[in-house]
Amino acid sequence: MRTTGERPVLVGEQVLKPQARKFPDWENAHLFLELVRCKSFRAAAEHVGLSVNALRKRITGFEQSLGVTLVTRHVDGVRLTAEGDKILAAASKMEEAARALIQARDATDRTVAGKVRFGVTEGLGTLWIAPNLVEFQRANPKLLLDVHCAMRSVDVLRMEVDIAVQLIRPTAQELRVVKLGRMHLVGFAAQSYIDIYGMPKTLADLKNHRIVIQADEDAQWQAIYNRIFPGVNPEGLVSLRTNVSSAHYWSIVNGAGIGALPTYVYNMGAPLVPIVFEDVDLRVELDIWMTYHVDAARIPRVRRLADLLIASFSPRHFPWFRDEFIAPADLAKAYTGKTLVNPFAGFARMENGRVKRTE
Repeated sequence: MRTTGERPVLVGEQVLKPQARKFPDWENAHLFLELVRCKSFRAAAEHVGLSVNALRKRITGFEQSLGVTLVTRHVDGVRLTAEGDKILAAASKMEEAARALIQARDATDRTVAGKVRFGVTEGLGTLWIAPNLVEFQRANPKLLLDVHCAMRSVDVLRMEVDIAVQLIRPTAQELRVVKLGRMHLVGFAAQSYIDIYGMPKTLADLKNHRIVIQADEDAQWQAIYNRIFPGVNPEGLVSLRTNVSSAHYWSIVNGAGIGALPTYVYNMGAPLVPIVFEDVDLRVELDIWMTYHVDAARIPRVRRLADLLIASFSPRHFPWFRDEFIAPADLAKAYTGKTLVNPFAGFARMENGRVKRTE
């Protein structure tokens, strides 16, 4: 019996009242399609893996949500009502749309495309991540990587980027945070510098040397400096201060002074000598965090980049990212992977007024 307005529908002794208007449940619509195809509750229940009573309850709930009777029960199975015939046509279109949705998902998963905005601190981005991104882009040619390298941490919560690698752990609940590893910074110098100034053996010896510092805020580098050299005027001791990791790296490589660098640069073939003190273990440890919005985890292209970053900082494969410190001289024994590429290899530099290729 067809409904009129809010008038209840009688089915035997059962009264169907239309529920508040809302989108139909696709799962129940799917069960209705299977019932029509199988032509009986028993055959349909066996096909979909439900009991007969459970299937009847789901179909009754579907009828109540629509406010119409879809099928009538007979000794030889079920028969569609006029309303059920119309709902069958609409439910078939829903099934086609669901299949198209799955196909679109599968196609997107196979060919990751679009743009991913990636933020990373300048040092990690230049010295470690950049070589890995080249191979990643070749494997995902339809993916545009928009990389933002800067000293400051980008704001993932405000969607400045989709995913970020930073050295300060975020605290916002809306963000997913993953610890990638730990970075260990120790003192390094070029052999050309040591040939002129000698190798410092104690912390006190540094007062007779030239120090190179990387910092973008006065308060930050002053706090570190005062902890190591309390009461010592930086003028005459600090020879160079930069706010860019690449400039900091090159100033040390070219003999400007002694500076702190992550231990992984030594294992990448950087032409540097680690500084080992007899009286103090002078190093800085910084945890590396990957963060992205919880909703971004469901986007395949963001998930693909996140997987790459986790692999790129794996402490199991790259011992310099382990929590425990491994001296630079011992890293070669601890690392068993493929030869790493120096990100600055091939850069031209001047020597005796002429351009010379770095090796």
